[in-house]
Amino acid sequence: MRAVERRTKQEFDSLVESHAAVDHGFWHIYYTHLLEELGIPDENICSDLVACTRISDNWRNIRPGTRETLLRLAKRYRLGVISNADGKIAEILRQSSIADCFETITDSGIVGNEKPHPAIFEAALESLGVAADESLYTGDMYAVDYLGATQIGMHSILFDVAGAYKDKGLPRVESLEELESQLPEQ
Repeated sequence: MRAVERRTKQEFDSLVESHAAVDHGFWHIYYTHLLEELGIPDENICSDLVACTRISDNWRNIRPGTRETLLRLAKRYRLGVISNADGKIAEILRQSSIADCFETITDSGIVGNEKPHPAIFEAALESLGVAADESLYTGDMYAVDYLGATQIGMHSILFDVAGAYKDKGLPRVESLEELESQLPEQ
């Protein structure tokens, strides 16, 4: 699955950078490749899986240690969330017991623009009352997260668990704990 994720991210990034219309295209590409790998290339199954990814409820599963790491980071930094979601991500994060780790939660379903559009990053910065150049954004997609953040002047580090960007010379981490260890003391 990680190999499929790495392949999909490379393909998706190329599409986004070429300004192709890719509305939720990542998941279509991912599930198409995954189903091919499994020997069951079925467009109906692919469409059903893609439809399921458009629901914030999918983000309910939190890795062990996430809350503890976020709480340690929140003691040193002001934290916020920027999510391409359906207007319900704040409730999902609350149910997952991590919403209180963040000062603000910016949801594209409420803002009306998805990453990498500058407006969603600007809305998040405004909600925290901070300037782009004094902010660090961490996300898992180069073309959506990294470029979206850096194009408005934010610093960015890729959250690259699958290793899709390992050989790209970009700032990246593979865990929250690694991110925490790389940040300066405040």
